[in-house]
Amino acid sequence: MNPTSRERLYSSPGSGLAFLFLGFLTLATGITLLVVGGPFRLIGLVGIPAAMLIFRGLTVVPPNHSKLVVLFGKYTGTLREDGFFWVNPFANRREVSLRAHNFNSDKLKVNDLRGNPIEIGAVVVWRVRDTAQAAFDVEDFESYVQVQTESALRHMASLHPYDSPHDDAVSLRGSSETVNLALQKELTQRLQMAGIEVLEVRLSHLAYAPEIASAMLQRQQAEAIIDARKRIVDGAVGMVQMALEQLHANGVVQLDEERKAQMVSNLLVVLCSERGTQPIVNAGTLHG
Repeated sequence: MNPTSRERLYSSPGSGLAFLFLGFLTLATGITLLVVGGPFRLIGLVGIPAAMLIFRGLTVVPPNHSKLVVLFGKYTGTLREDGFFWVNPFANRREVSLRAHNFNSDKLKVNDLRGNPIEIGAVVVWRVRDTAQAAFDVEDFESYVQVQTESALRHMASLHPYDSPHDDAVSLRGSSETVNLALQKELTQRLQMAGIEVLEVRLSHLAYAPEIASAMLQRQQAEAIIDARKRIVDGAVGMVQMALEQLHANGVVQLDEERKAQMVSNLLVVLCSERGTQPIVNAGTLHG
């Protein structure tokens, strides 16, 4: 890769305040020699442009900002510390912010792993890590972050289903922390060549597309009902089995297979019913 794509610190010749004083001194000397005239007039004519060049080399770097210095098309270094500096007056200076940026992507309409159309969006917190890469390796690093974020979102949505009935399966809705970490890892790799550091990524919007939202809501409700019923039946079977074993072990009553089947049926109705059951007291014999 081109060596200019690696950031290096610019070595300033001196403090900006010292060169500011030197510039005023040079300007005052030049004006004085022009007024005096005589053989020193030529020196005065040179002193004024020299003072202008000194002033032109002065530059201020605000906190959490940097300035890249390019001299005759060649990258010479970056000023990362805030303060007042002096650089080569013929050099161009480009300011690059080192502050953290928030990018809130648009709602993208994509297909998940099952082919269902969904809407997805993300918030990315990022900052410039290498100013040389951000300035020279990509055309516009802010636009590059936006495009790569949308591309990573589309790819991540295609790898996972929107929802999954199984708790151990990774889904966009049920495994948000896992999805966020995977998205951050992928985005870090995509933005590495632009010198961008990804601080945090999280999904900001996730929903089924409007055209299937109603149908998918009904499916989710049906899956939830089936799962709840399954848990109820599993628990009821265990309770019936425990009841029969305790009745037999304690010698409370001896039941033949037919009566066992009837009791199992009655117990399952009681345990699995959504409404409260009304008990019937049999005052007669068991085989009346």
